[in-house]
Amino acid sequence: RPPAPPPPGAPSARVLFLTDLHWDRLYTPGSDPACPDPLCCRGAARPGPGGAGFWGEYSKCDLPLHTIAGLLAQLRHAGPFAAAYWTGDIPAHNVWQQRREDQLLALRTVTALLRQHLGALPVYPAVGNHEATPVNAFPPPYVHGNQSSAWLYDAMAEAWQDWLPPPALETLRAAGFYTVQVWPGLRLVSLNMNFCSQANFWLLINSTDPAGQLQWLVGVLEAAEQQGEKVHIIGHIPPAHCLRSWSWNYYRIVNRFEGTIAAQFFGHTHVDEFEMFYDEETLTRPVSVAFVAPSVTTYINLNPGYRVYEVDGAYNGSSHAVLDHETFILNLTEANVPGAEPHWQRLYRAREAYGMATAFPADWDLLIRRFQDDERLFQRFWYHFHKGHPPREPCLEACKAALLCALRTGRSADPSLCRVLRPARPFRQILQLWRQRQLC
Repeated sequence: RPPAPPPPGAPSARVLFLTDLHWDRLYTPGSDPACPDPLCCRGAARPGPGGAGFWGEYSKCDLPLHTIAGLLAQLRHAGPFAAAYWTGDIPAHNVWQQRREDQLLALRTVTALLRQHLGALPVYPAVGNHEATPVNAFPPPYVHGNQSSAWLYDAMAEAWQDWLPPPALETLRAAGFYTVQVWPGLRLVSLNMNFCSQANFWLLINSTDPAGQLQWLVGVLEAAEQQGEKVHIIGHIPPAHCLRSWSWNYYRIVNRFEGTIAAQFFGHTHVDEFEMFYDEETLTRPVSVAFVAPSVTTYINLNPGYRVYEVDGAYNGSSHAVLDHETFILNLTEANVPGAEPHWQRLYRAREAYGMATAFPADWDLLIRRFQDDERLFQRFWYHFHKGHPPREPCLEACKAALLCALRTGRSADPSLCRVLRPARPFRQILQLWRQRQLC
């Protein structure tokens, strides 16, 4: 049964969503934003104009801590929120310089900042790919000793113990994933998507289900189904960016439990997009949507941003589905003017911007089909896709074909999901275009 709009007067809840903060503790206002290194806006400030802005910079730069603190401080006027979902990537992109001590400092510093500004708000984190060092290196749980991820998971369990109950901390320590009840009728599953990552070299040993996480997920969803609970799934890397075997098995699980999984939330790509899931029999009936929220960081050439989801609230018979979402940004062009005060502003509200009746899977599927013929609507999406700071090169035919294909593809390396789209492009060409825009 597809979700139905809530009855008149039914309560809703606002969920704060933060992802990809990427704090750079060496960010220096006035430094070189166009350096030859993979990460800039660091080191000594240069005299004269053209240096990195105080609040951030449109370049291959991450964020200073005062920008992240400014975002969190203004949230007290943007609430109230029922919960916060936080899907990882805390350290900066200077991956060639990082040690375990650096990663733990970032984890503890940013966690303390969230606790300071969000107070008693329940926060549910997920593990990002940049939390490890070397980056993306997450060995399966059966790897022990100094090569294991115990140093990271133990630190996370210690830092997050006020947010998570003991059973969740136990599986977090074991392999970086957990489940917890958010409120009556709604269960949260936080997945460690590094066990599906194409960049995790440890998965050469076993890429199917290296941590037994998918098997565990099936058990959690089966128990939720029997108890009449709905489930929100959060994770860092979106499913279509996963290794093929893991991605296709996850797609099958979403199909099996489409009546239980109320929503999916991911980050990682730094841009504002989504991934569709269709029934496996015909690949035409939309059964779920994975929302991919934009990053807090500017990396690369973006405004800082965050997302707020409006979900069906806590009452008997609630779908707990996403009813709408809003994206907020800090316009760096305005904020970095000397003497200006930073002003976080709403960039758009989804249903209003795209003329959607509801925000259920069928509506997002219809939106993709509308994009094919309504160029103005698609270019609005392209603008939002980049958090209000699109690249100079317009998104024309090939770019549009690749992006629409990405929106339809909730599982990796499946050309059949894009055959219905116009204009048709060879899937190999679409894959090449996808690789050109990968940021993390």
